[in-house]
Amino acid sequence: MLTCRLRGSRVLLAGLGGLGAEVAKNLILAGVKGLTLLDHEQVSEESCRAQFLVPVTAQGQNRAKASLERAQNLNPMVKVHADPDRIEDKPDDFFLQFDAVCLTGCSRDLMIRVDQLCSKHNIKVFCGDVYGYYGYMFCNLGQAHNYVEEKPKVVKPSGESNDGPKAKKAKVDPNETTMVKKTASFCTLKEALAVDWTSEKAKAGLKRTPVDYFLLQVLLKFRTDKGRDPDPQSFPEDSQLLRQIRDDVLESLSLNSDLLNDDFISYCFSEMSPVCAVVGGVLGQEVVKALSQRDAPHRNFFFFDGRKGNGVVDYFGPN
Repeated sequence: MLTCRLRGSRVLLAGLGGLGAEVAKNLILAGVKGLTLLDHEQVSEESCRAQFLVPVTAQGQNRAKASLERAQNLNPMVKVHADPDRIEDKPDDFFLQFDAVCLTGCSRDLMIRVDQLCSKHNIKVFCGDVYGYYGYMFCNLGQAHNYVEEKPKVVKPSGESNDGPKAKKAKVDPNETTMVKKTASFCTLKEALAVDWTSEKAKAGLKRTPVDYFLLQVLLKFRTDKGRDPDPQSFPEDSQLLRQIRDDVLESLSLNSDLLNDDFISYCFSEMSPVCAVVGGVLGQEVVKALSQRDAPHRNFFFFDGRKGNGVVDYFGPN
């Protein structure tokens, strides 16, 4: 049943950079029904570095189309389609033909628009990006996402035992498992990014909050302001701008700018292949889990820090 769900699912993947290529590979190998690769960008020298679906000879071609042949060869059972349009130009109806939508390299406004549209129509939404050594993933699986989890079976003792009180305790049998039905609830991306840090509760939880969440806000604002991500070619100017945006973002959230110290700046340029592999692995796995409705989903952010080599899952938004 679970594999049937996955085999019947159509997925939209926007953005065929290094992270997009990893997610595409993982979804095609997992065996979804159909995958649409949507990207209007052209192959550049930069995009060849972390993107293994694009042949080196394809510079100047459309990224989705250039990725199609290698992507399709991974699994002939999956219908892979390349779409060279701009995602911003797509009407609402376009998104409604999919069971899950995965957005990489998109602007904050666009992600919020698509997420709000899809949550109204019960379509699962995933967002992700890689910035240098850092990467993140967000998911919104709706107000009530049902799934099953495999748990070790608890064997109740029979009442006849004379071994005293110890024997009456239930035992866990590691060889037998049982399926437990569960439900998880998610919020929209807009709500997740709009946490009020002035409330007492939020202030109290600030020490436990991964700074990656604030770093993400800074990098999304950079993308909104510049229409691109920090570029190694304009390192001095972009570093200056990142510092400025960091100050503005934290001030707008009524937080101290020393929450995010300057050393993040030199580590968030360009997509790094190993970070794409880790984040793309988690993102692909989350899409597969959500579509097959099996195992507990990451609720609702996953952050990866390649400098420390660790990842964290944390929930942001109204509880």
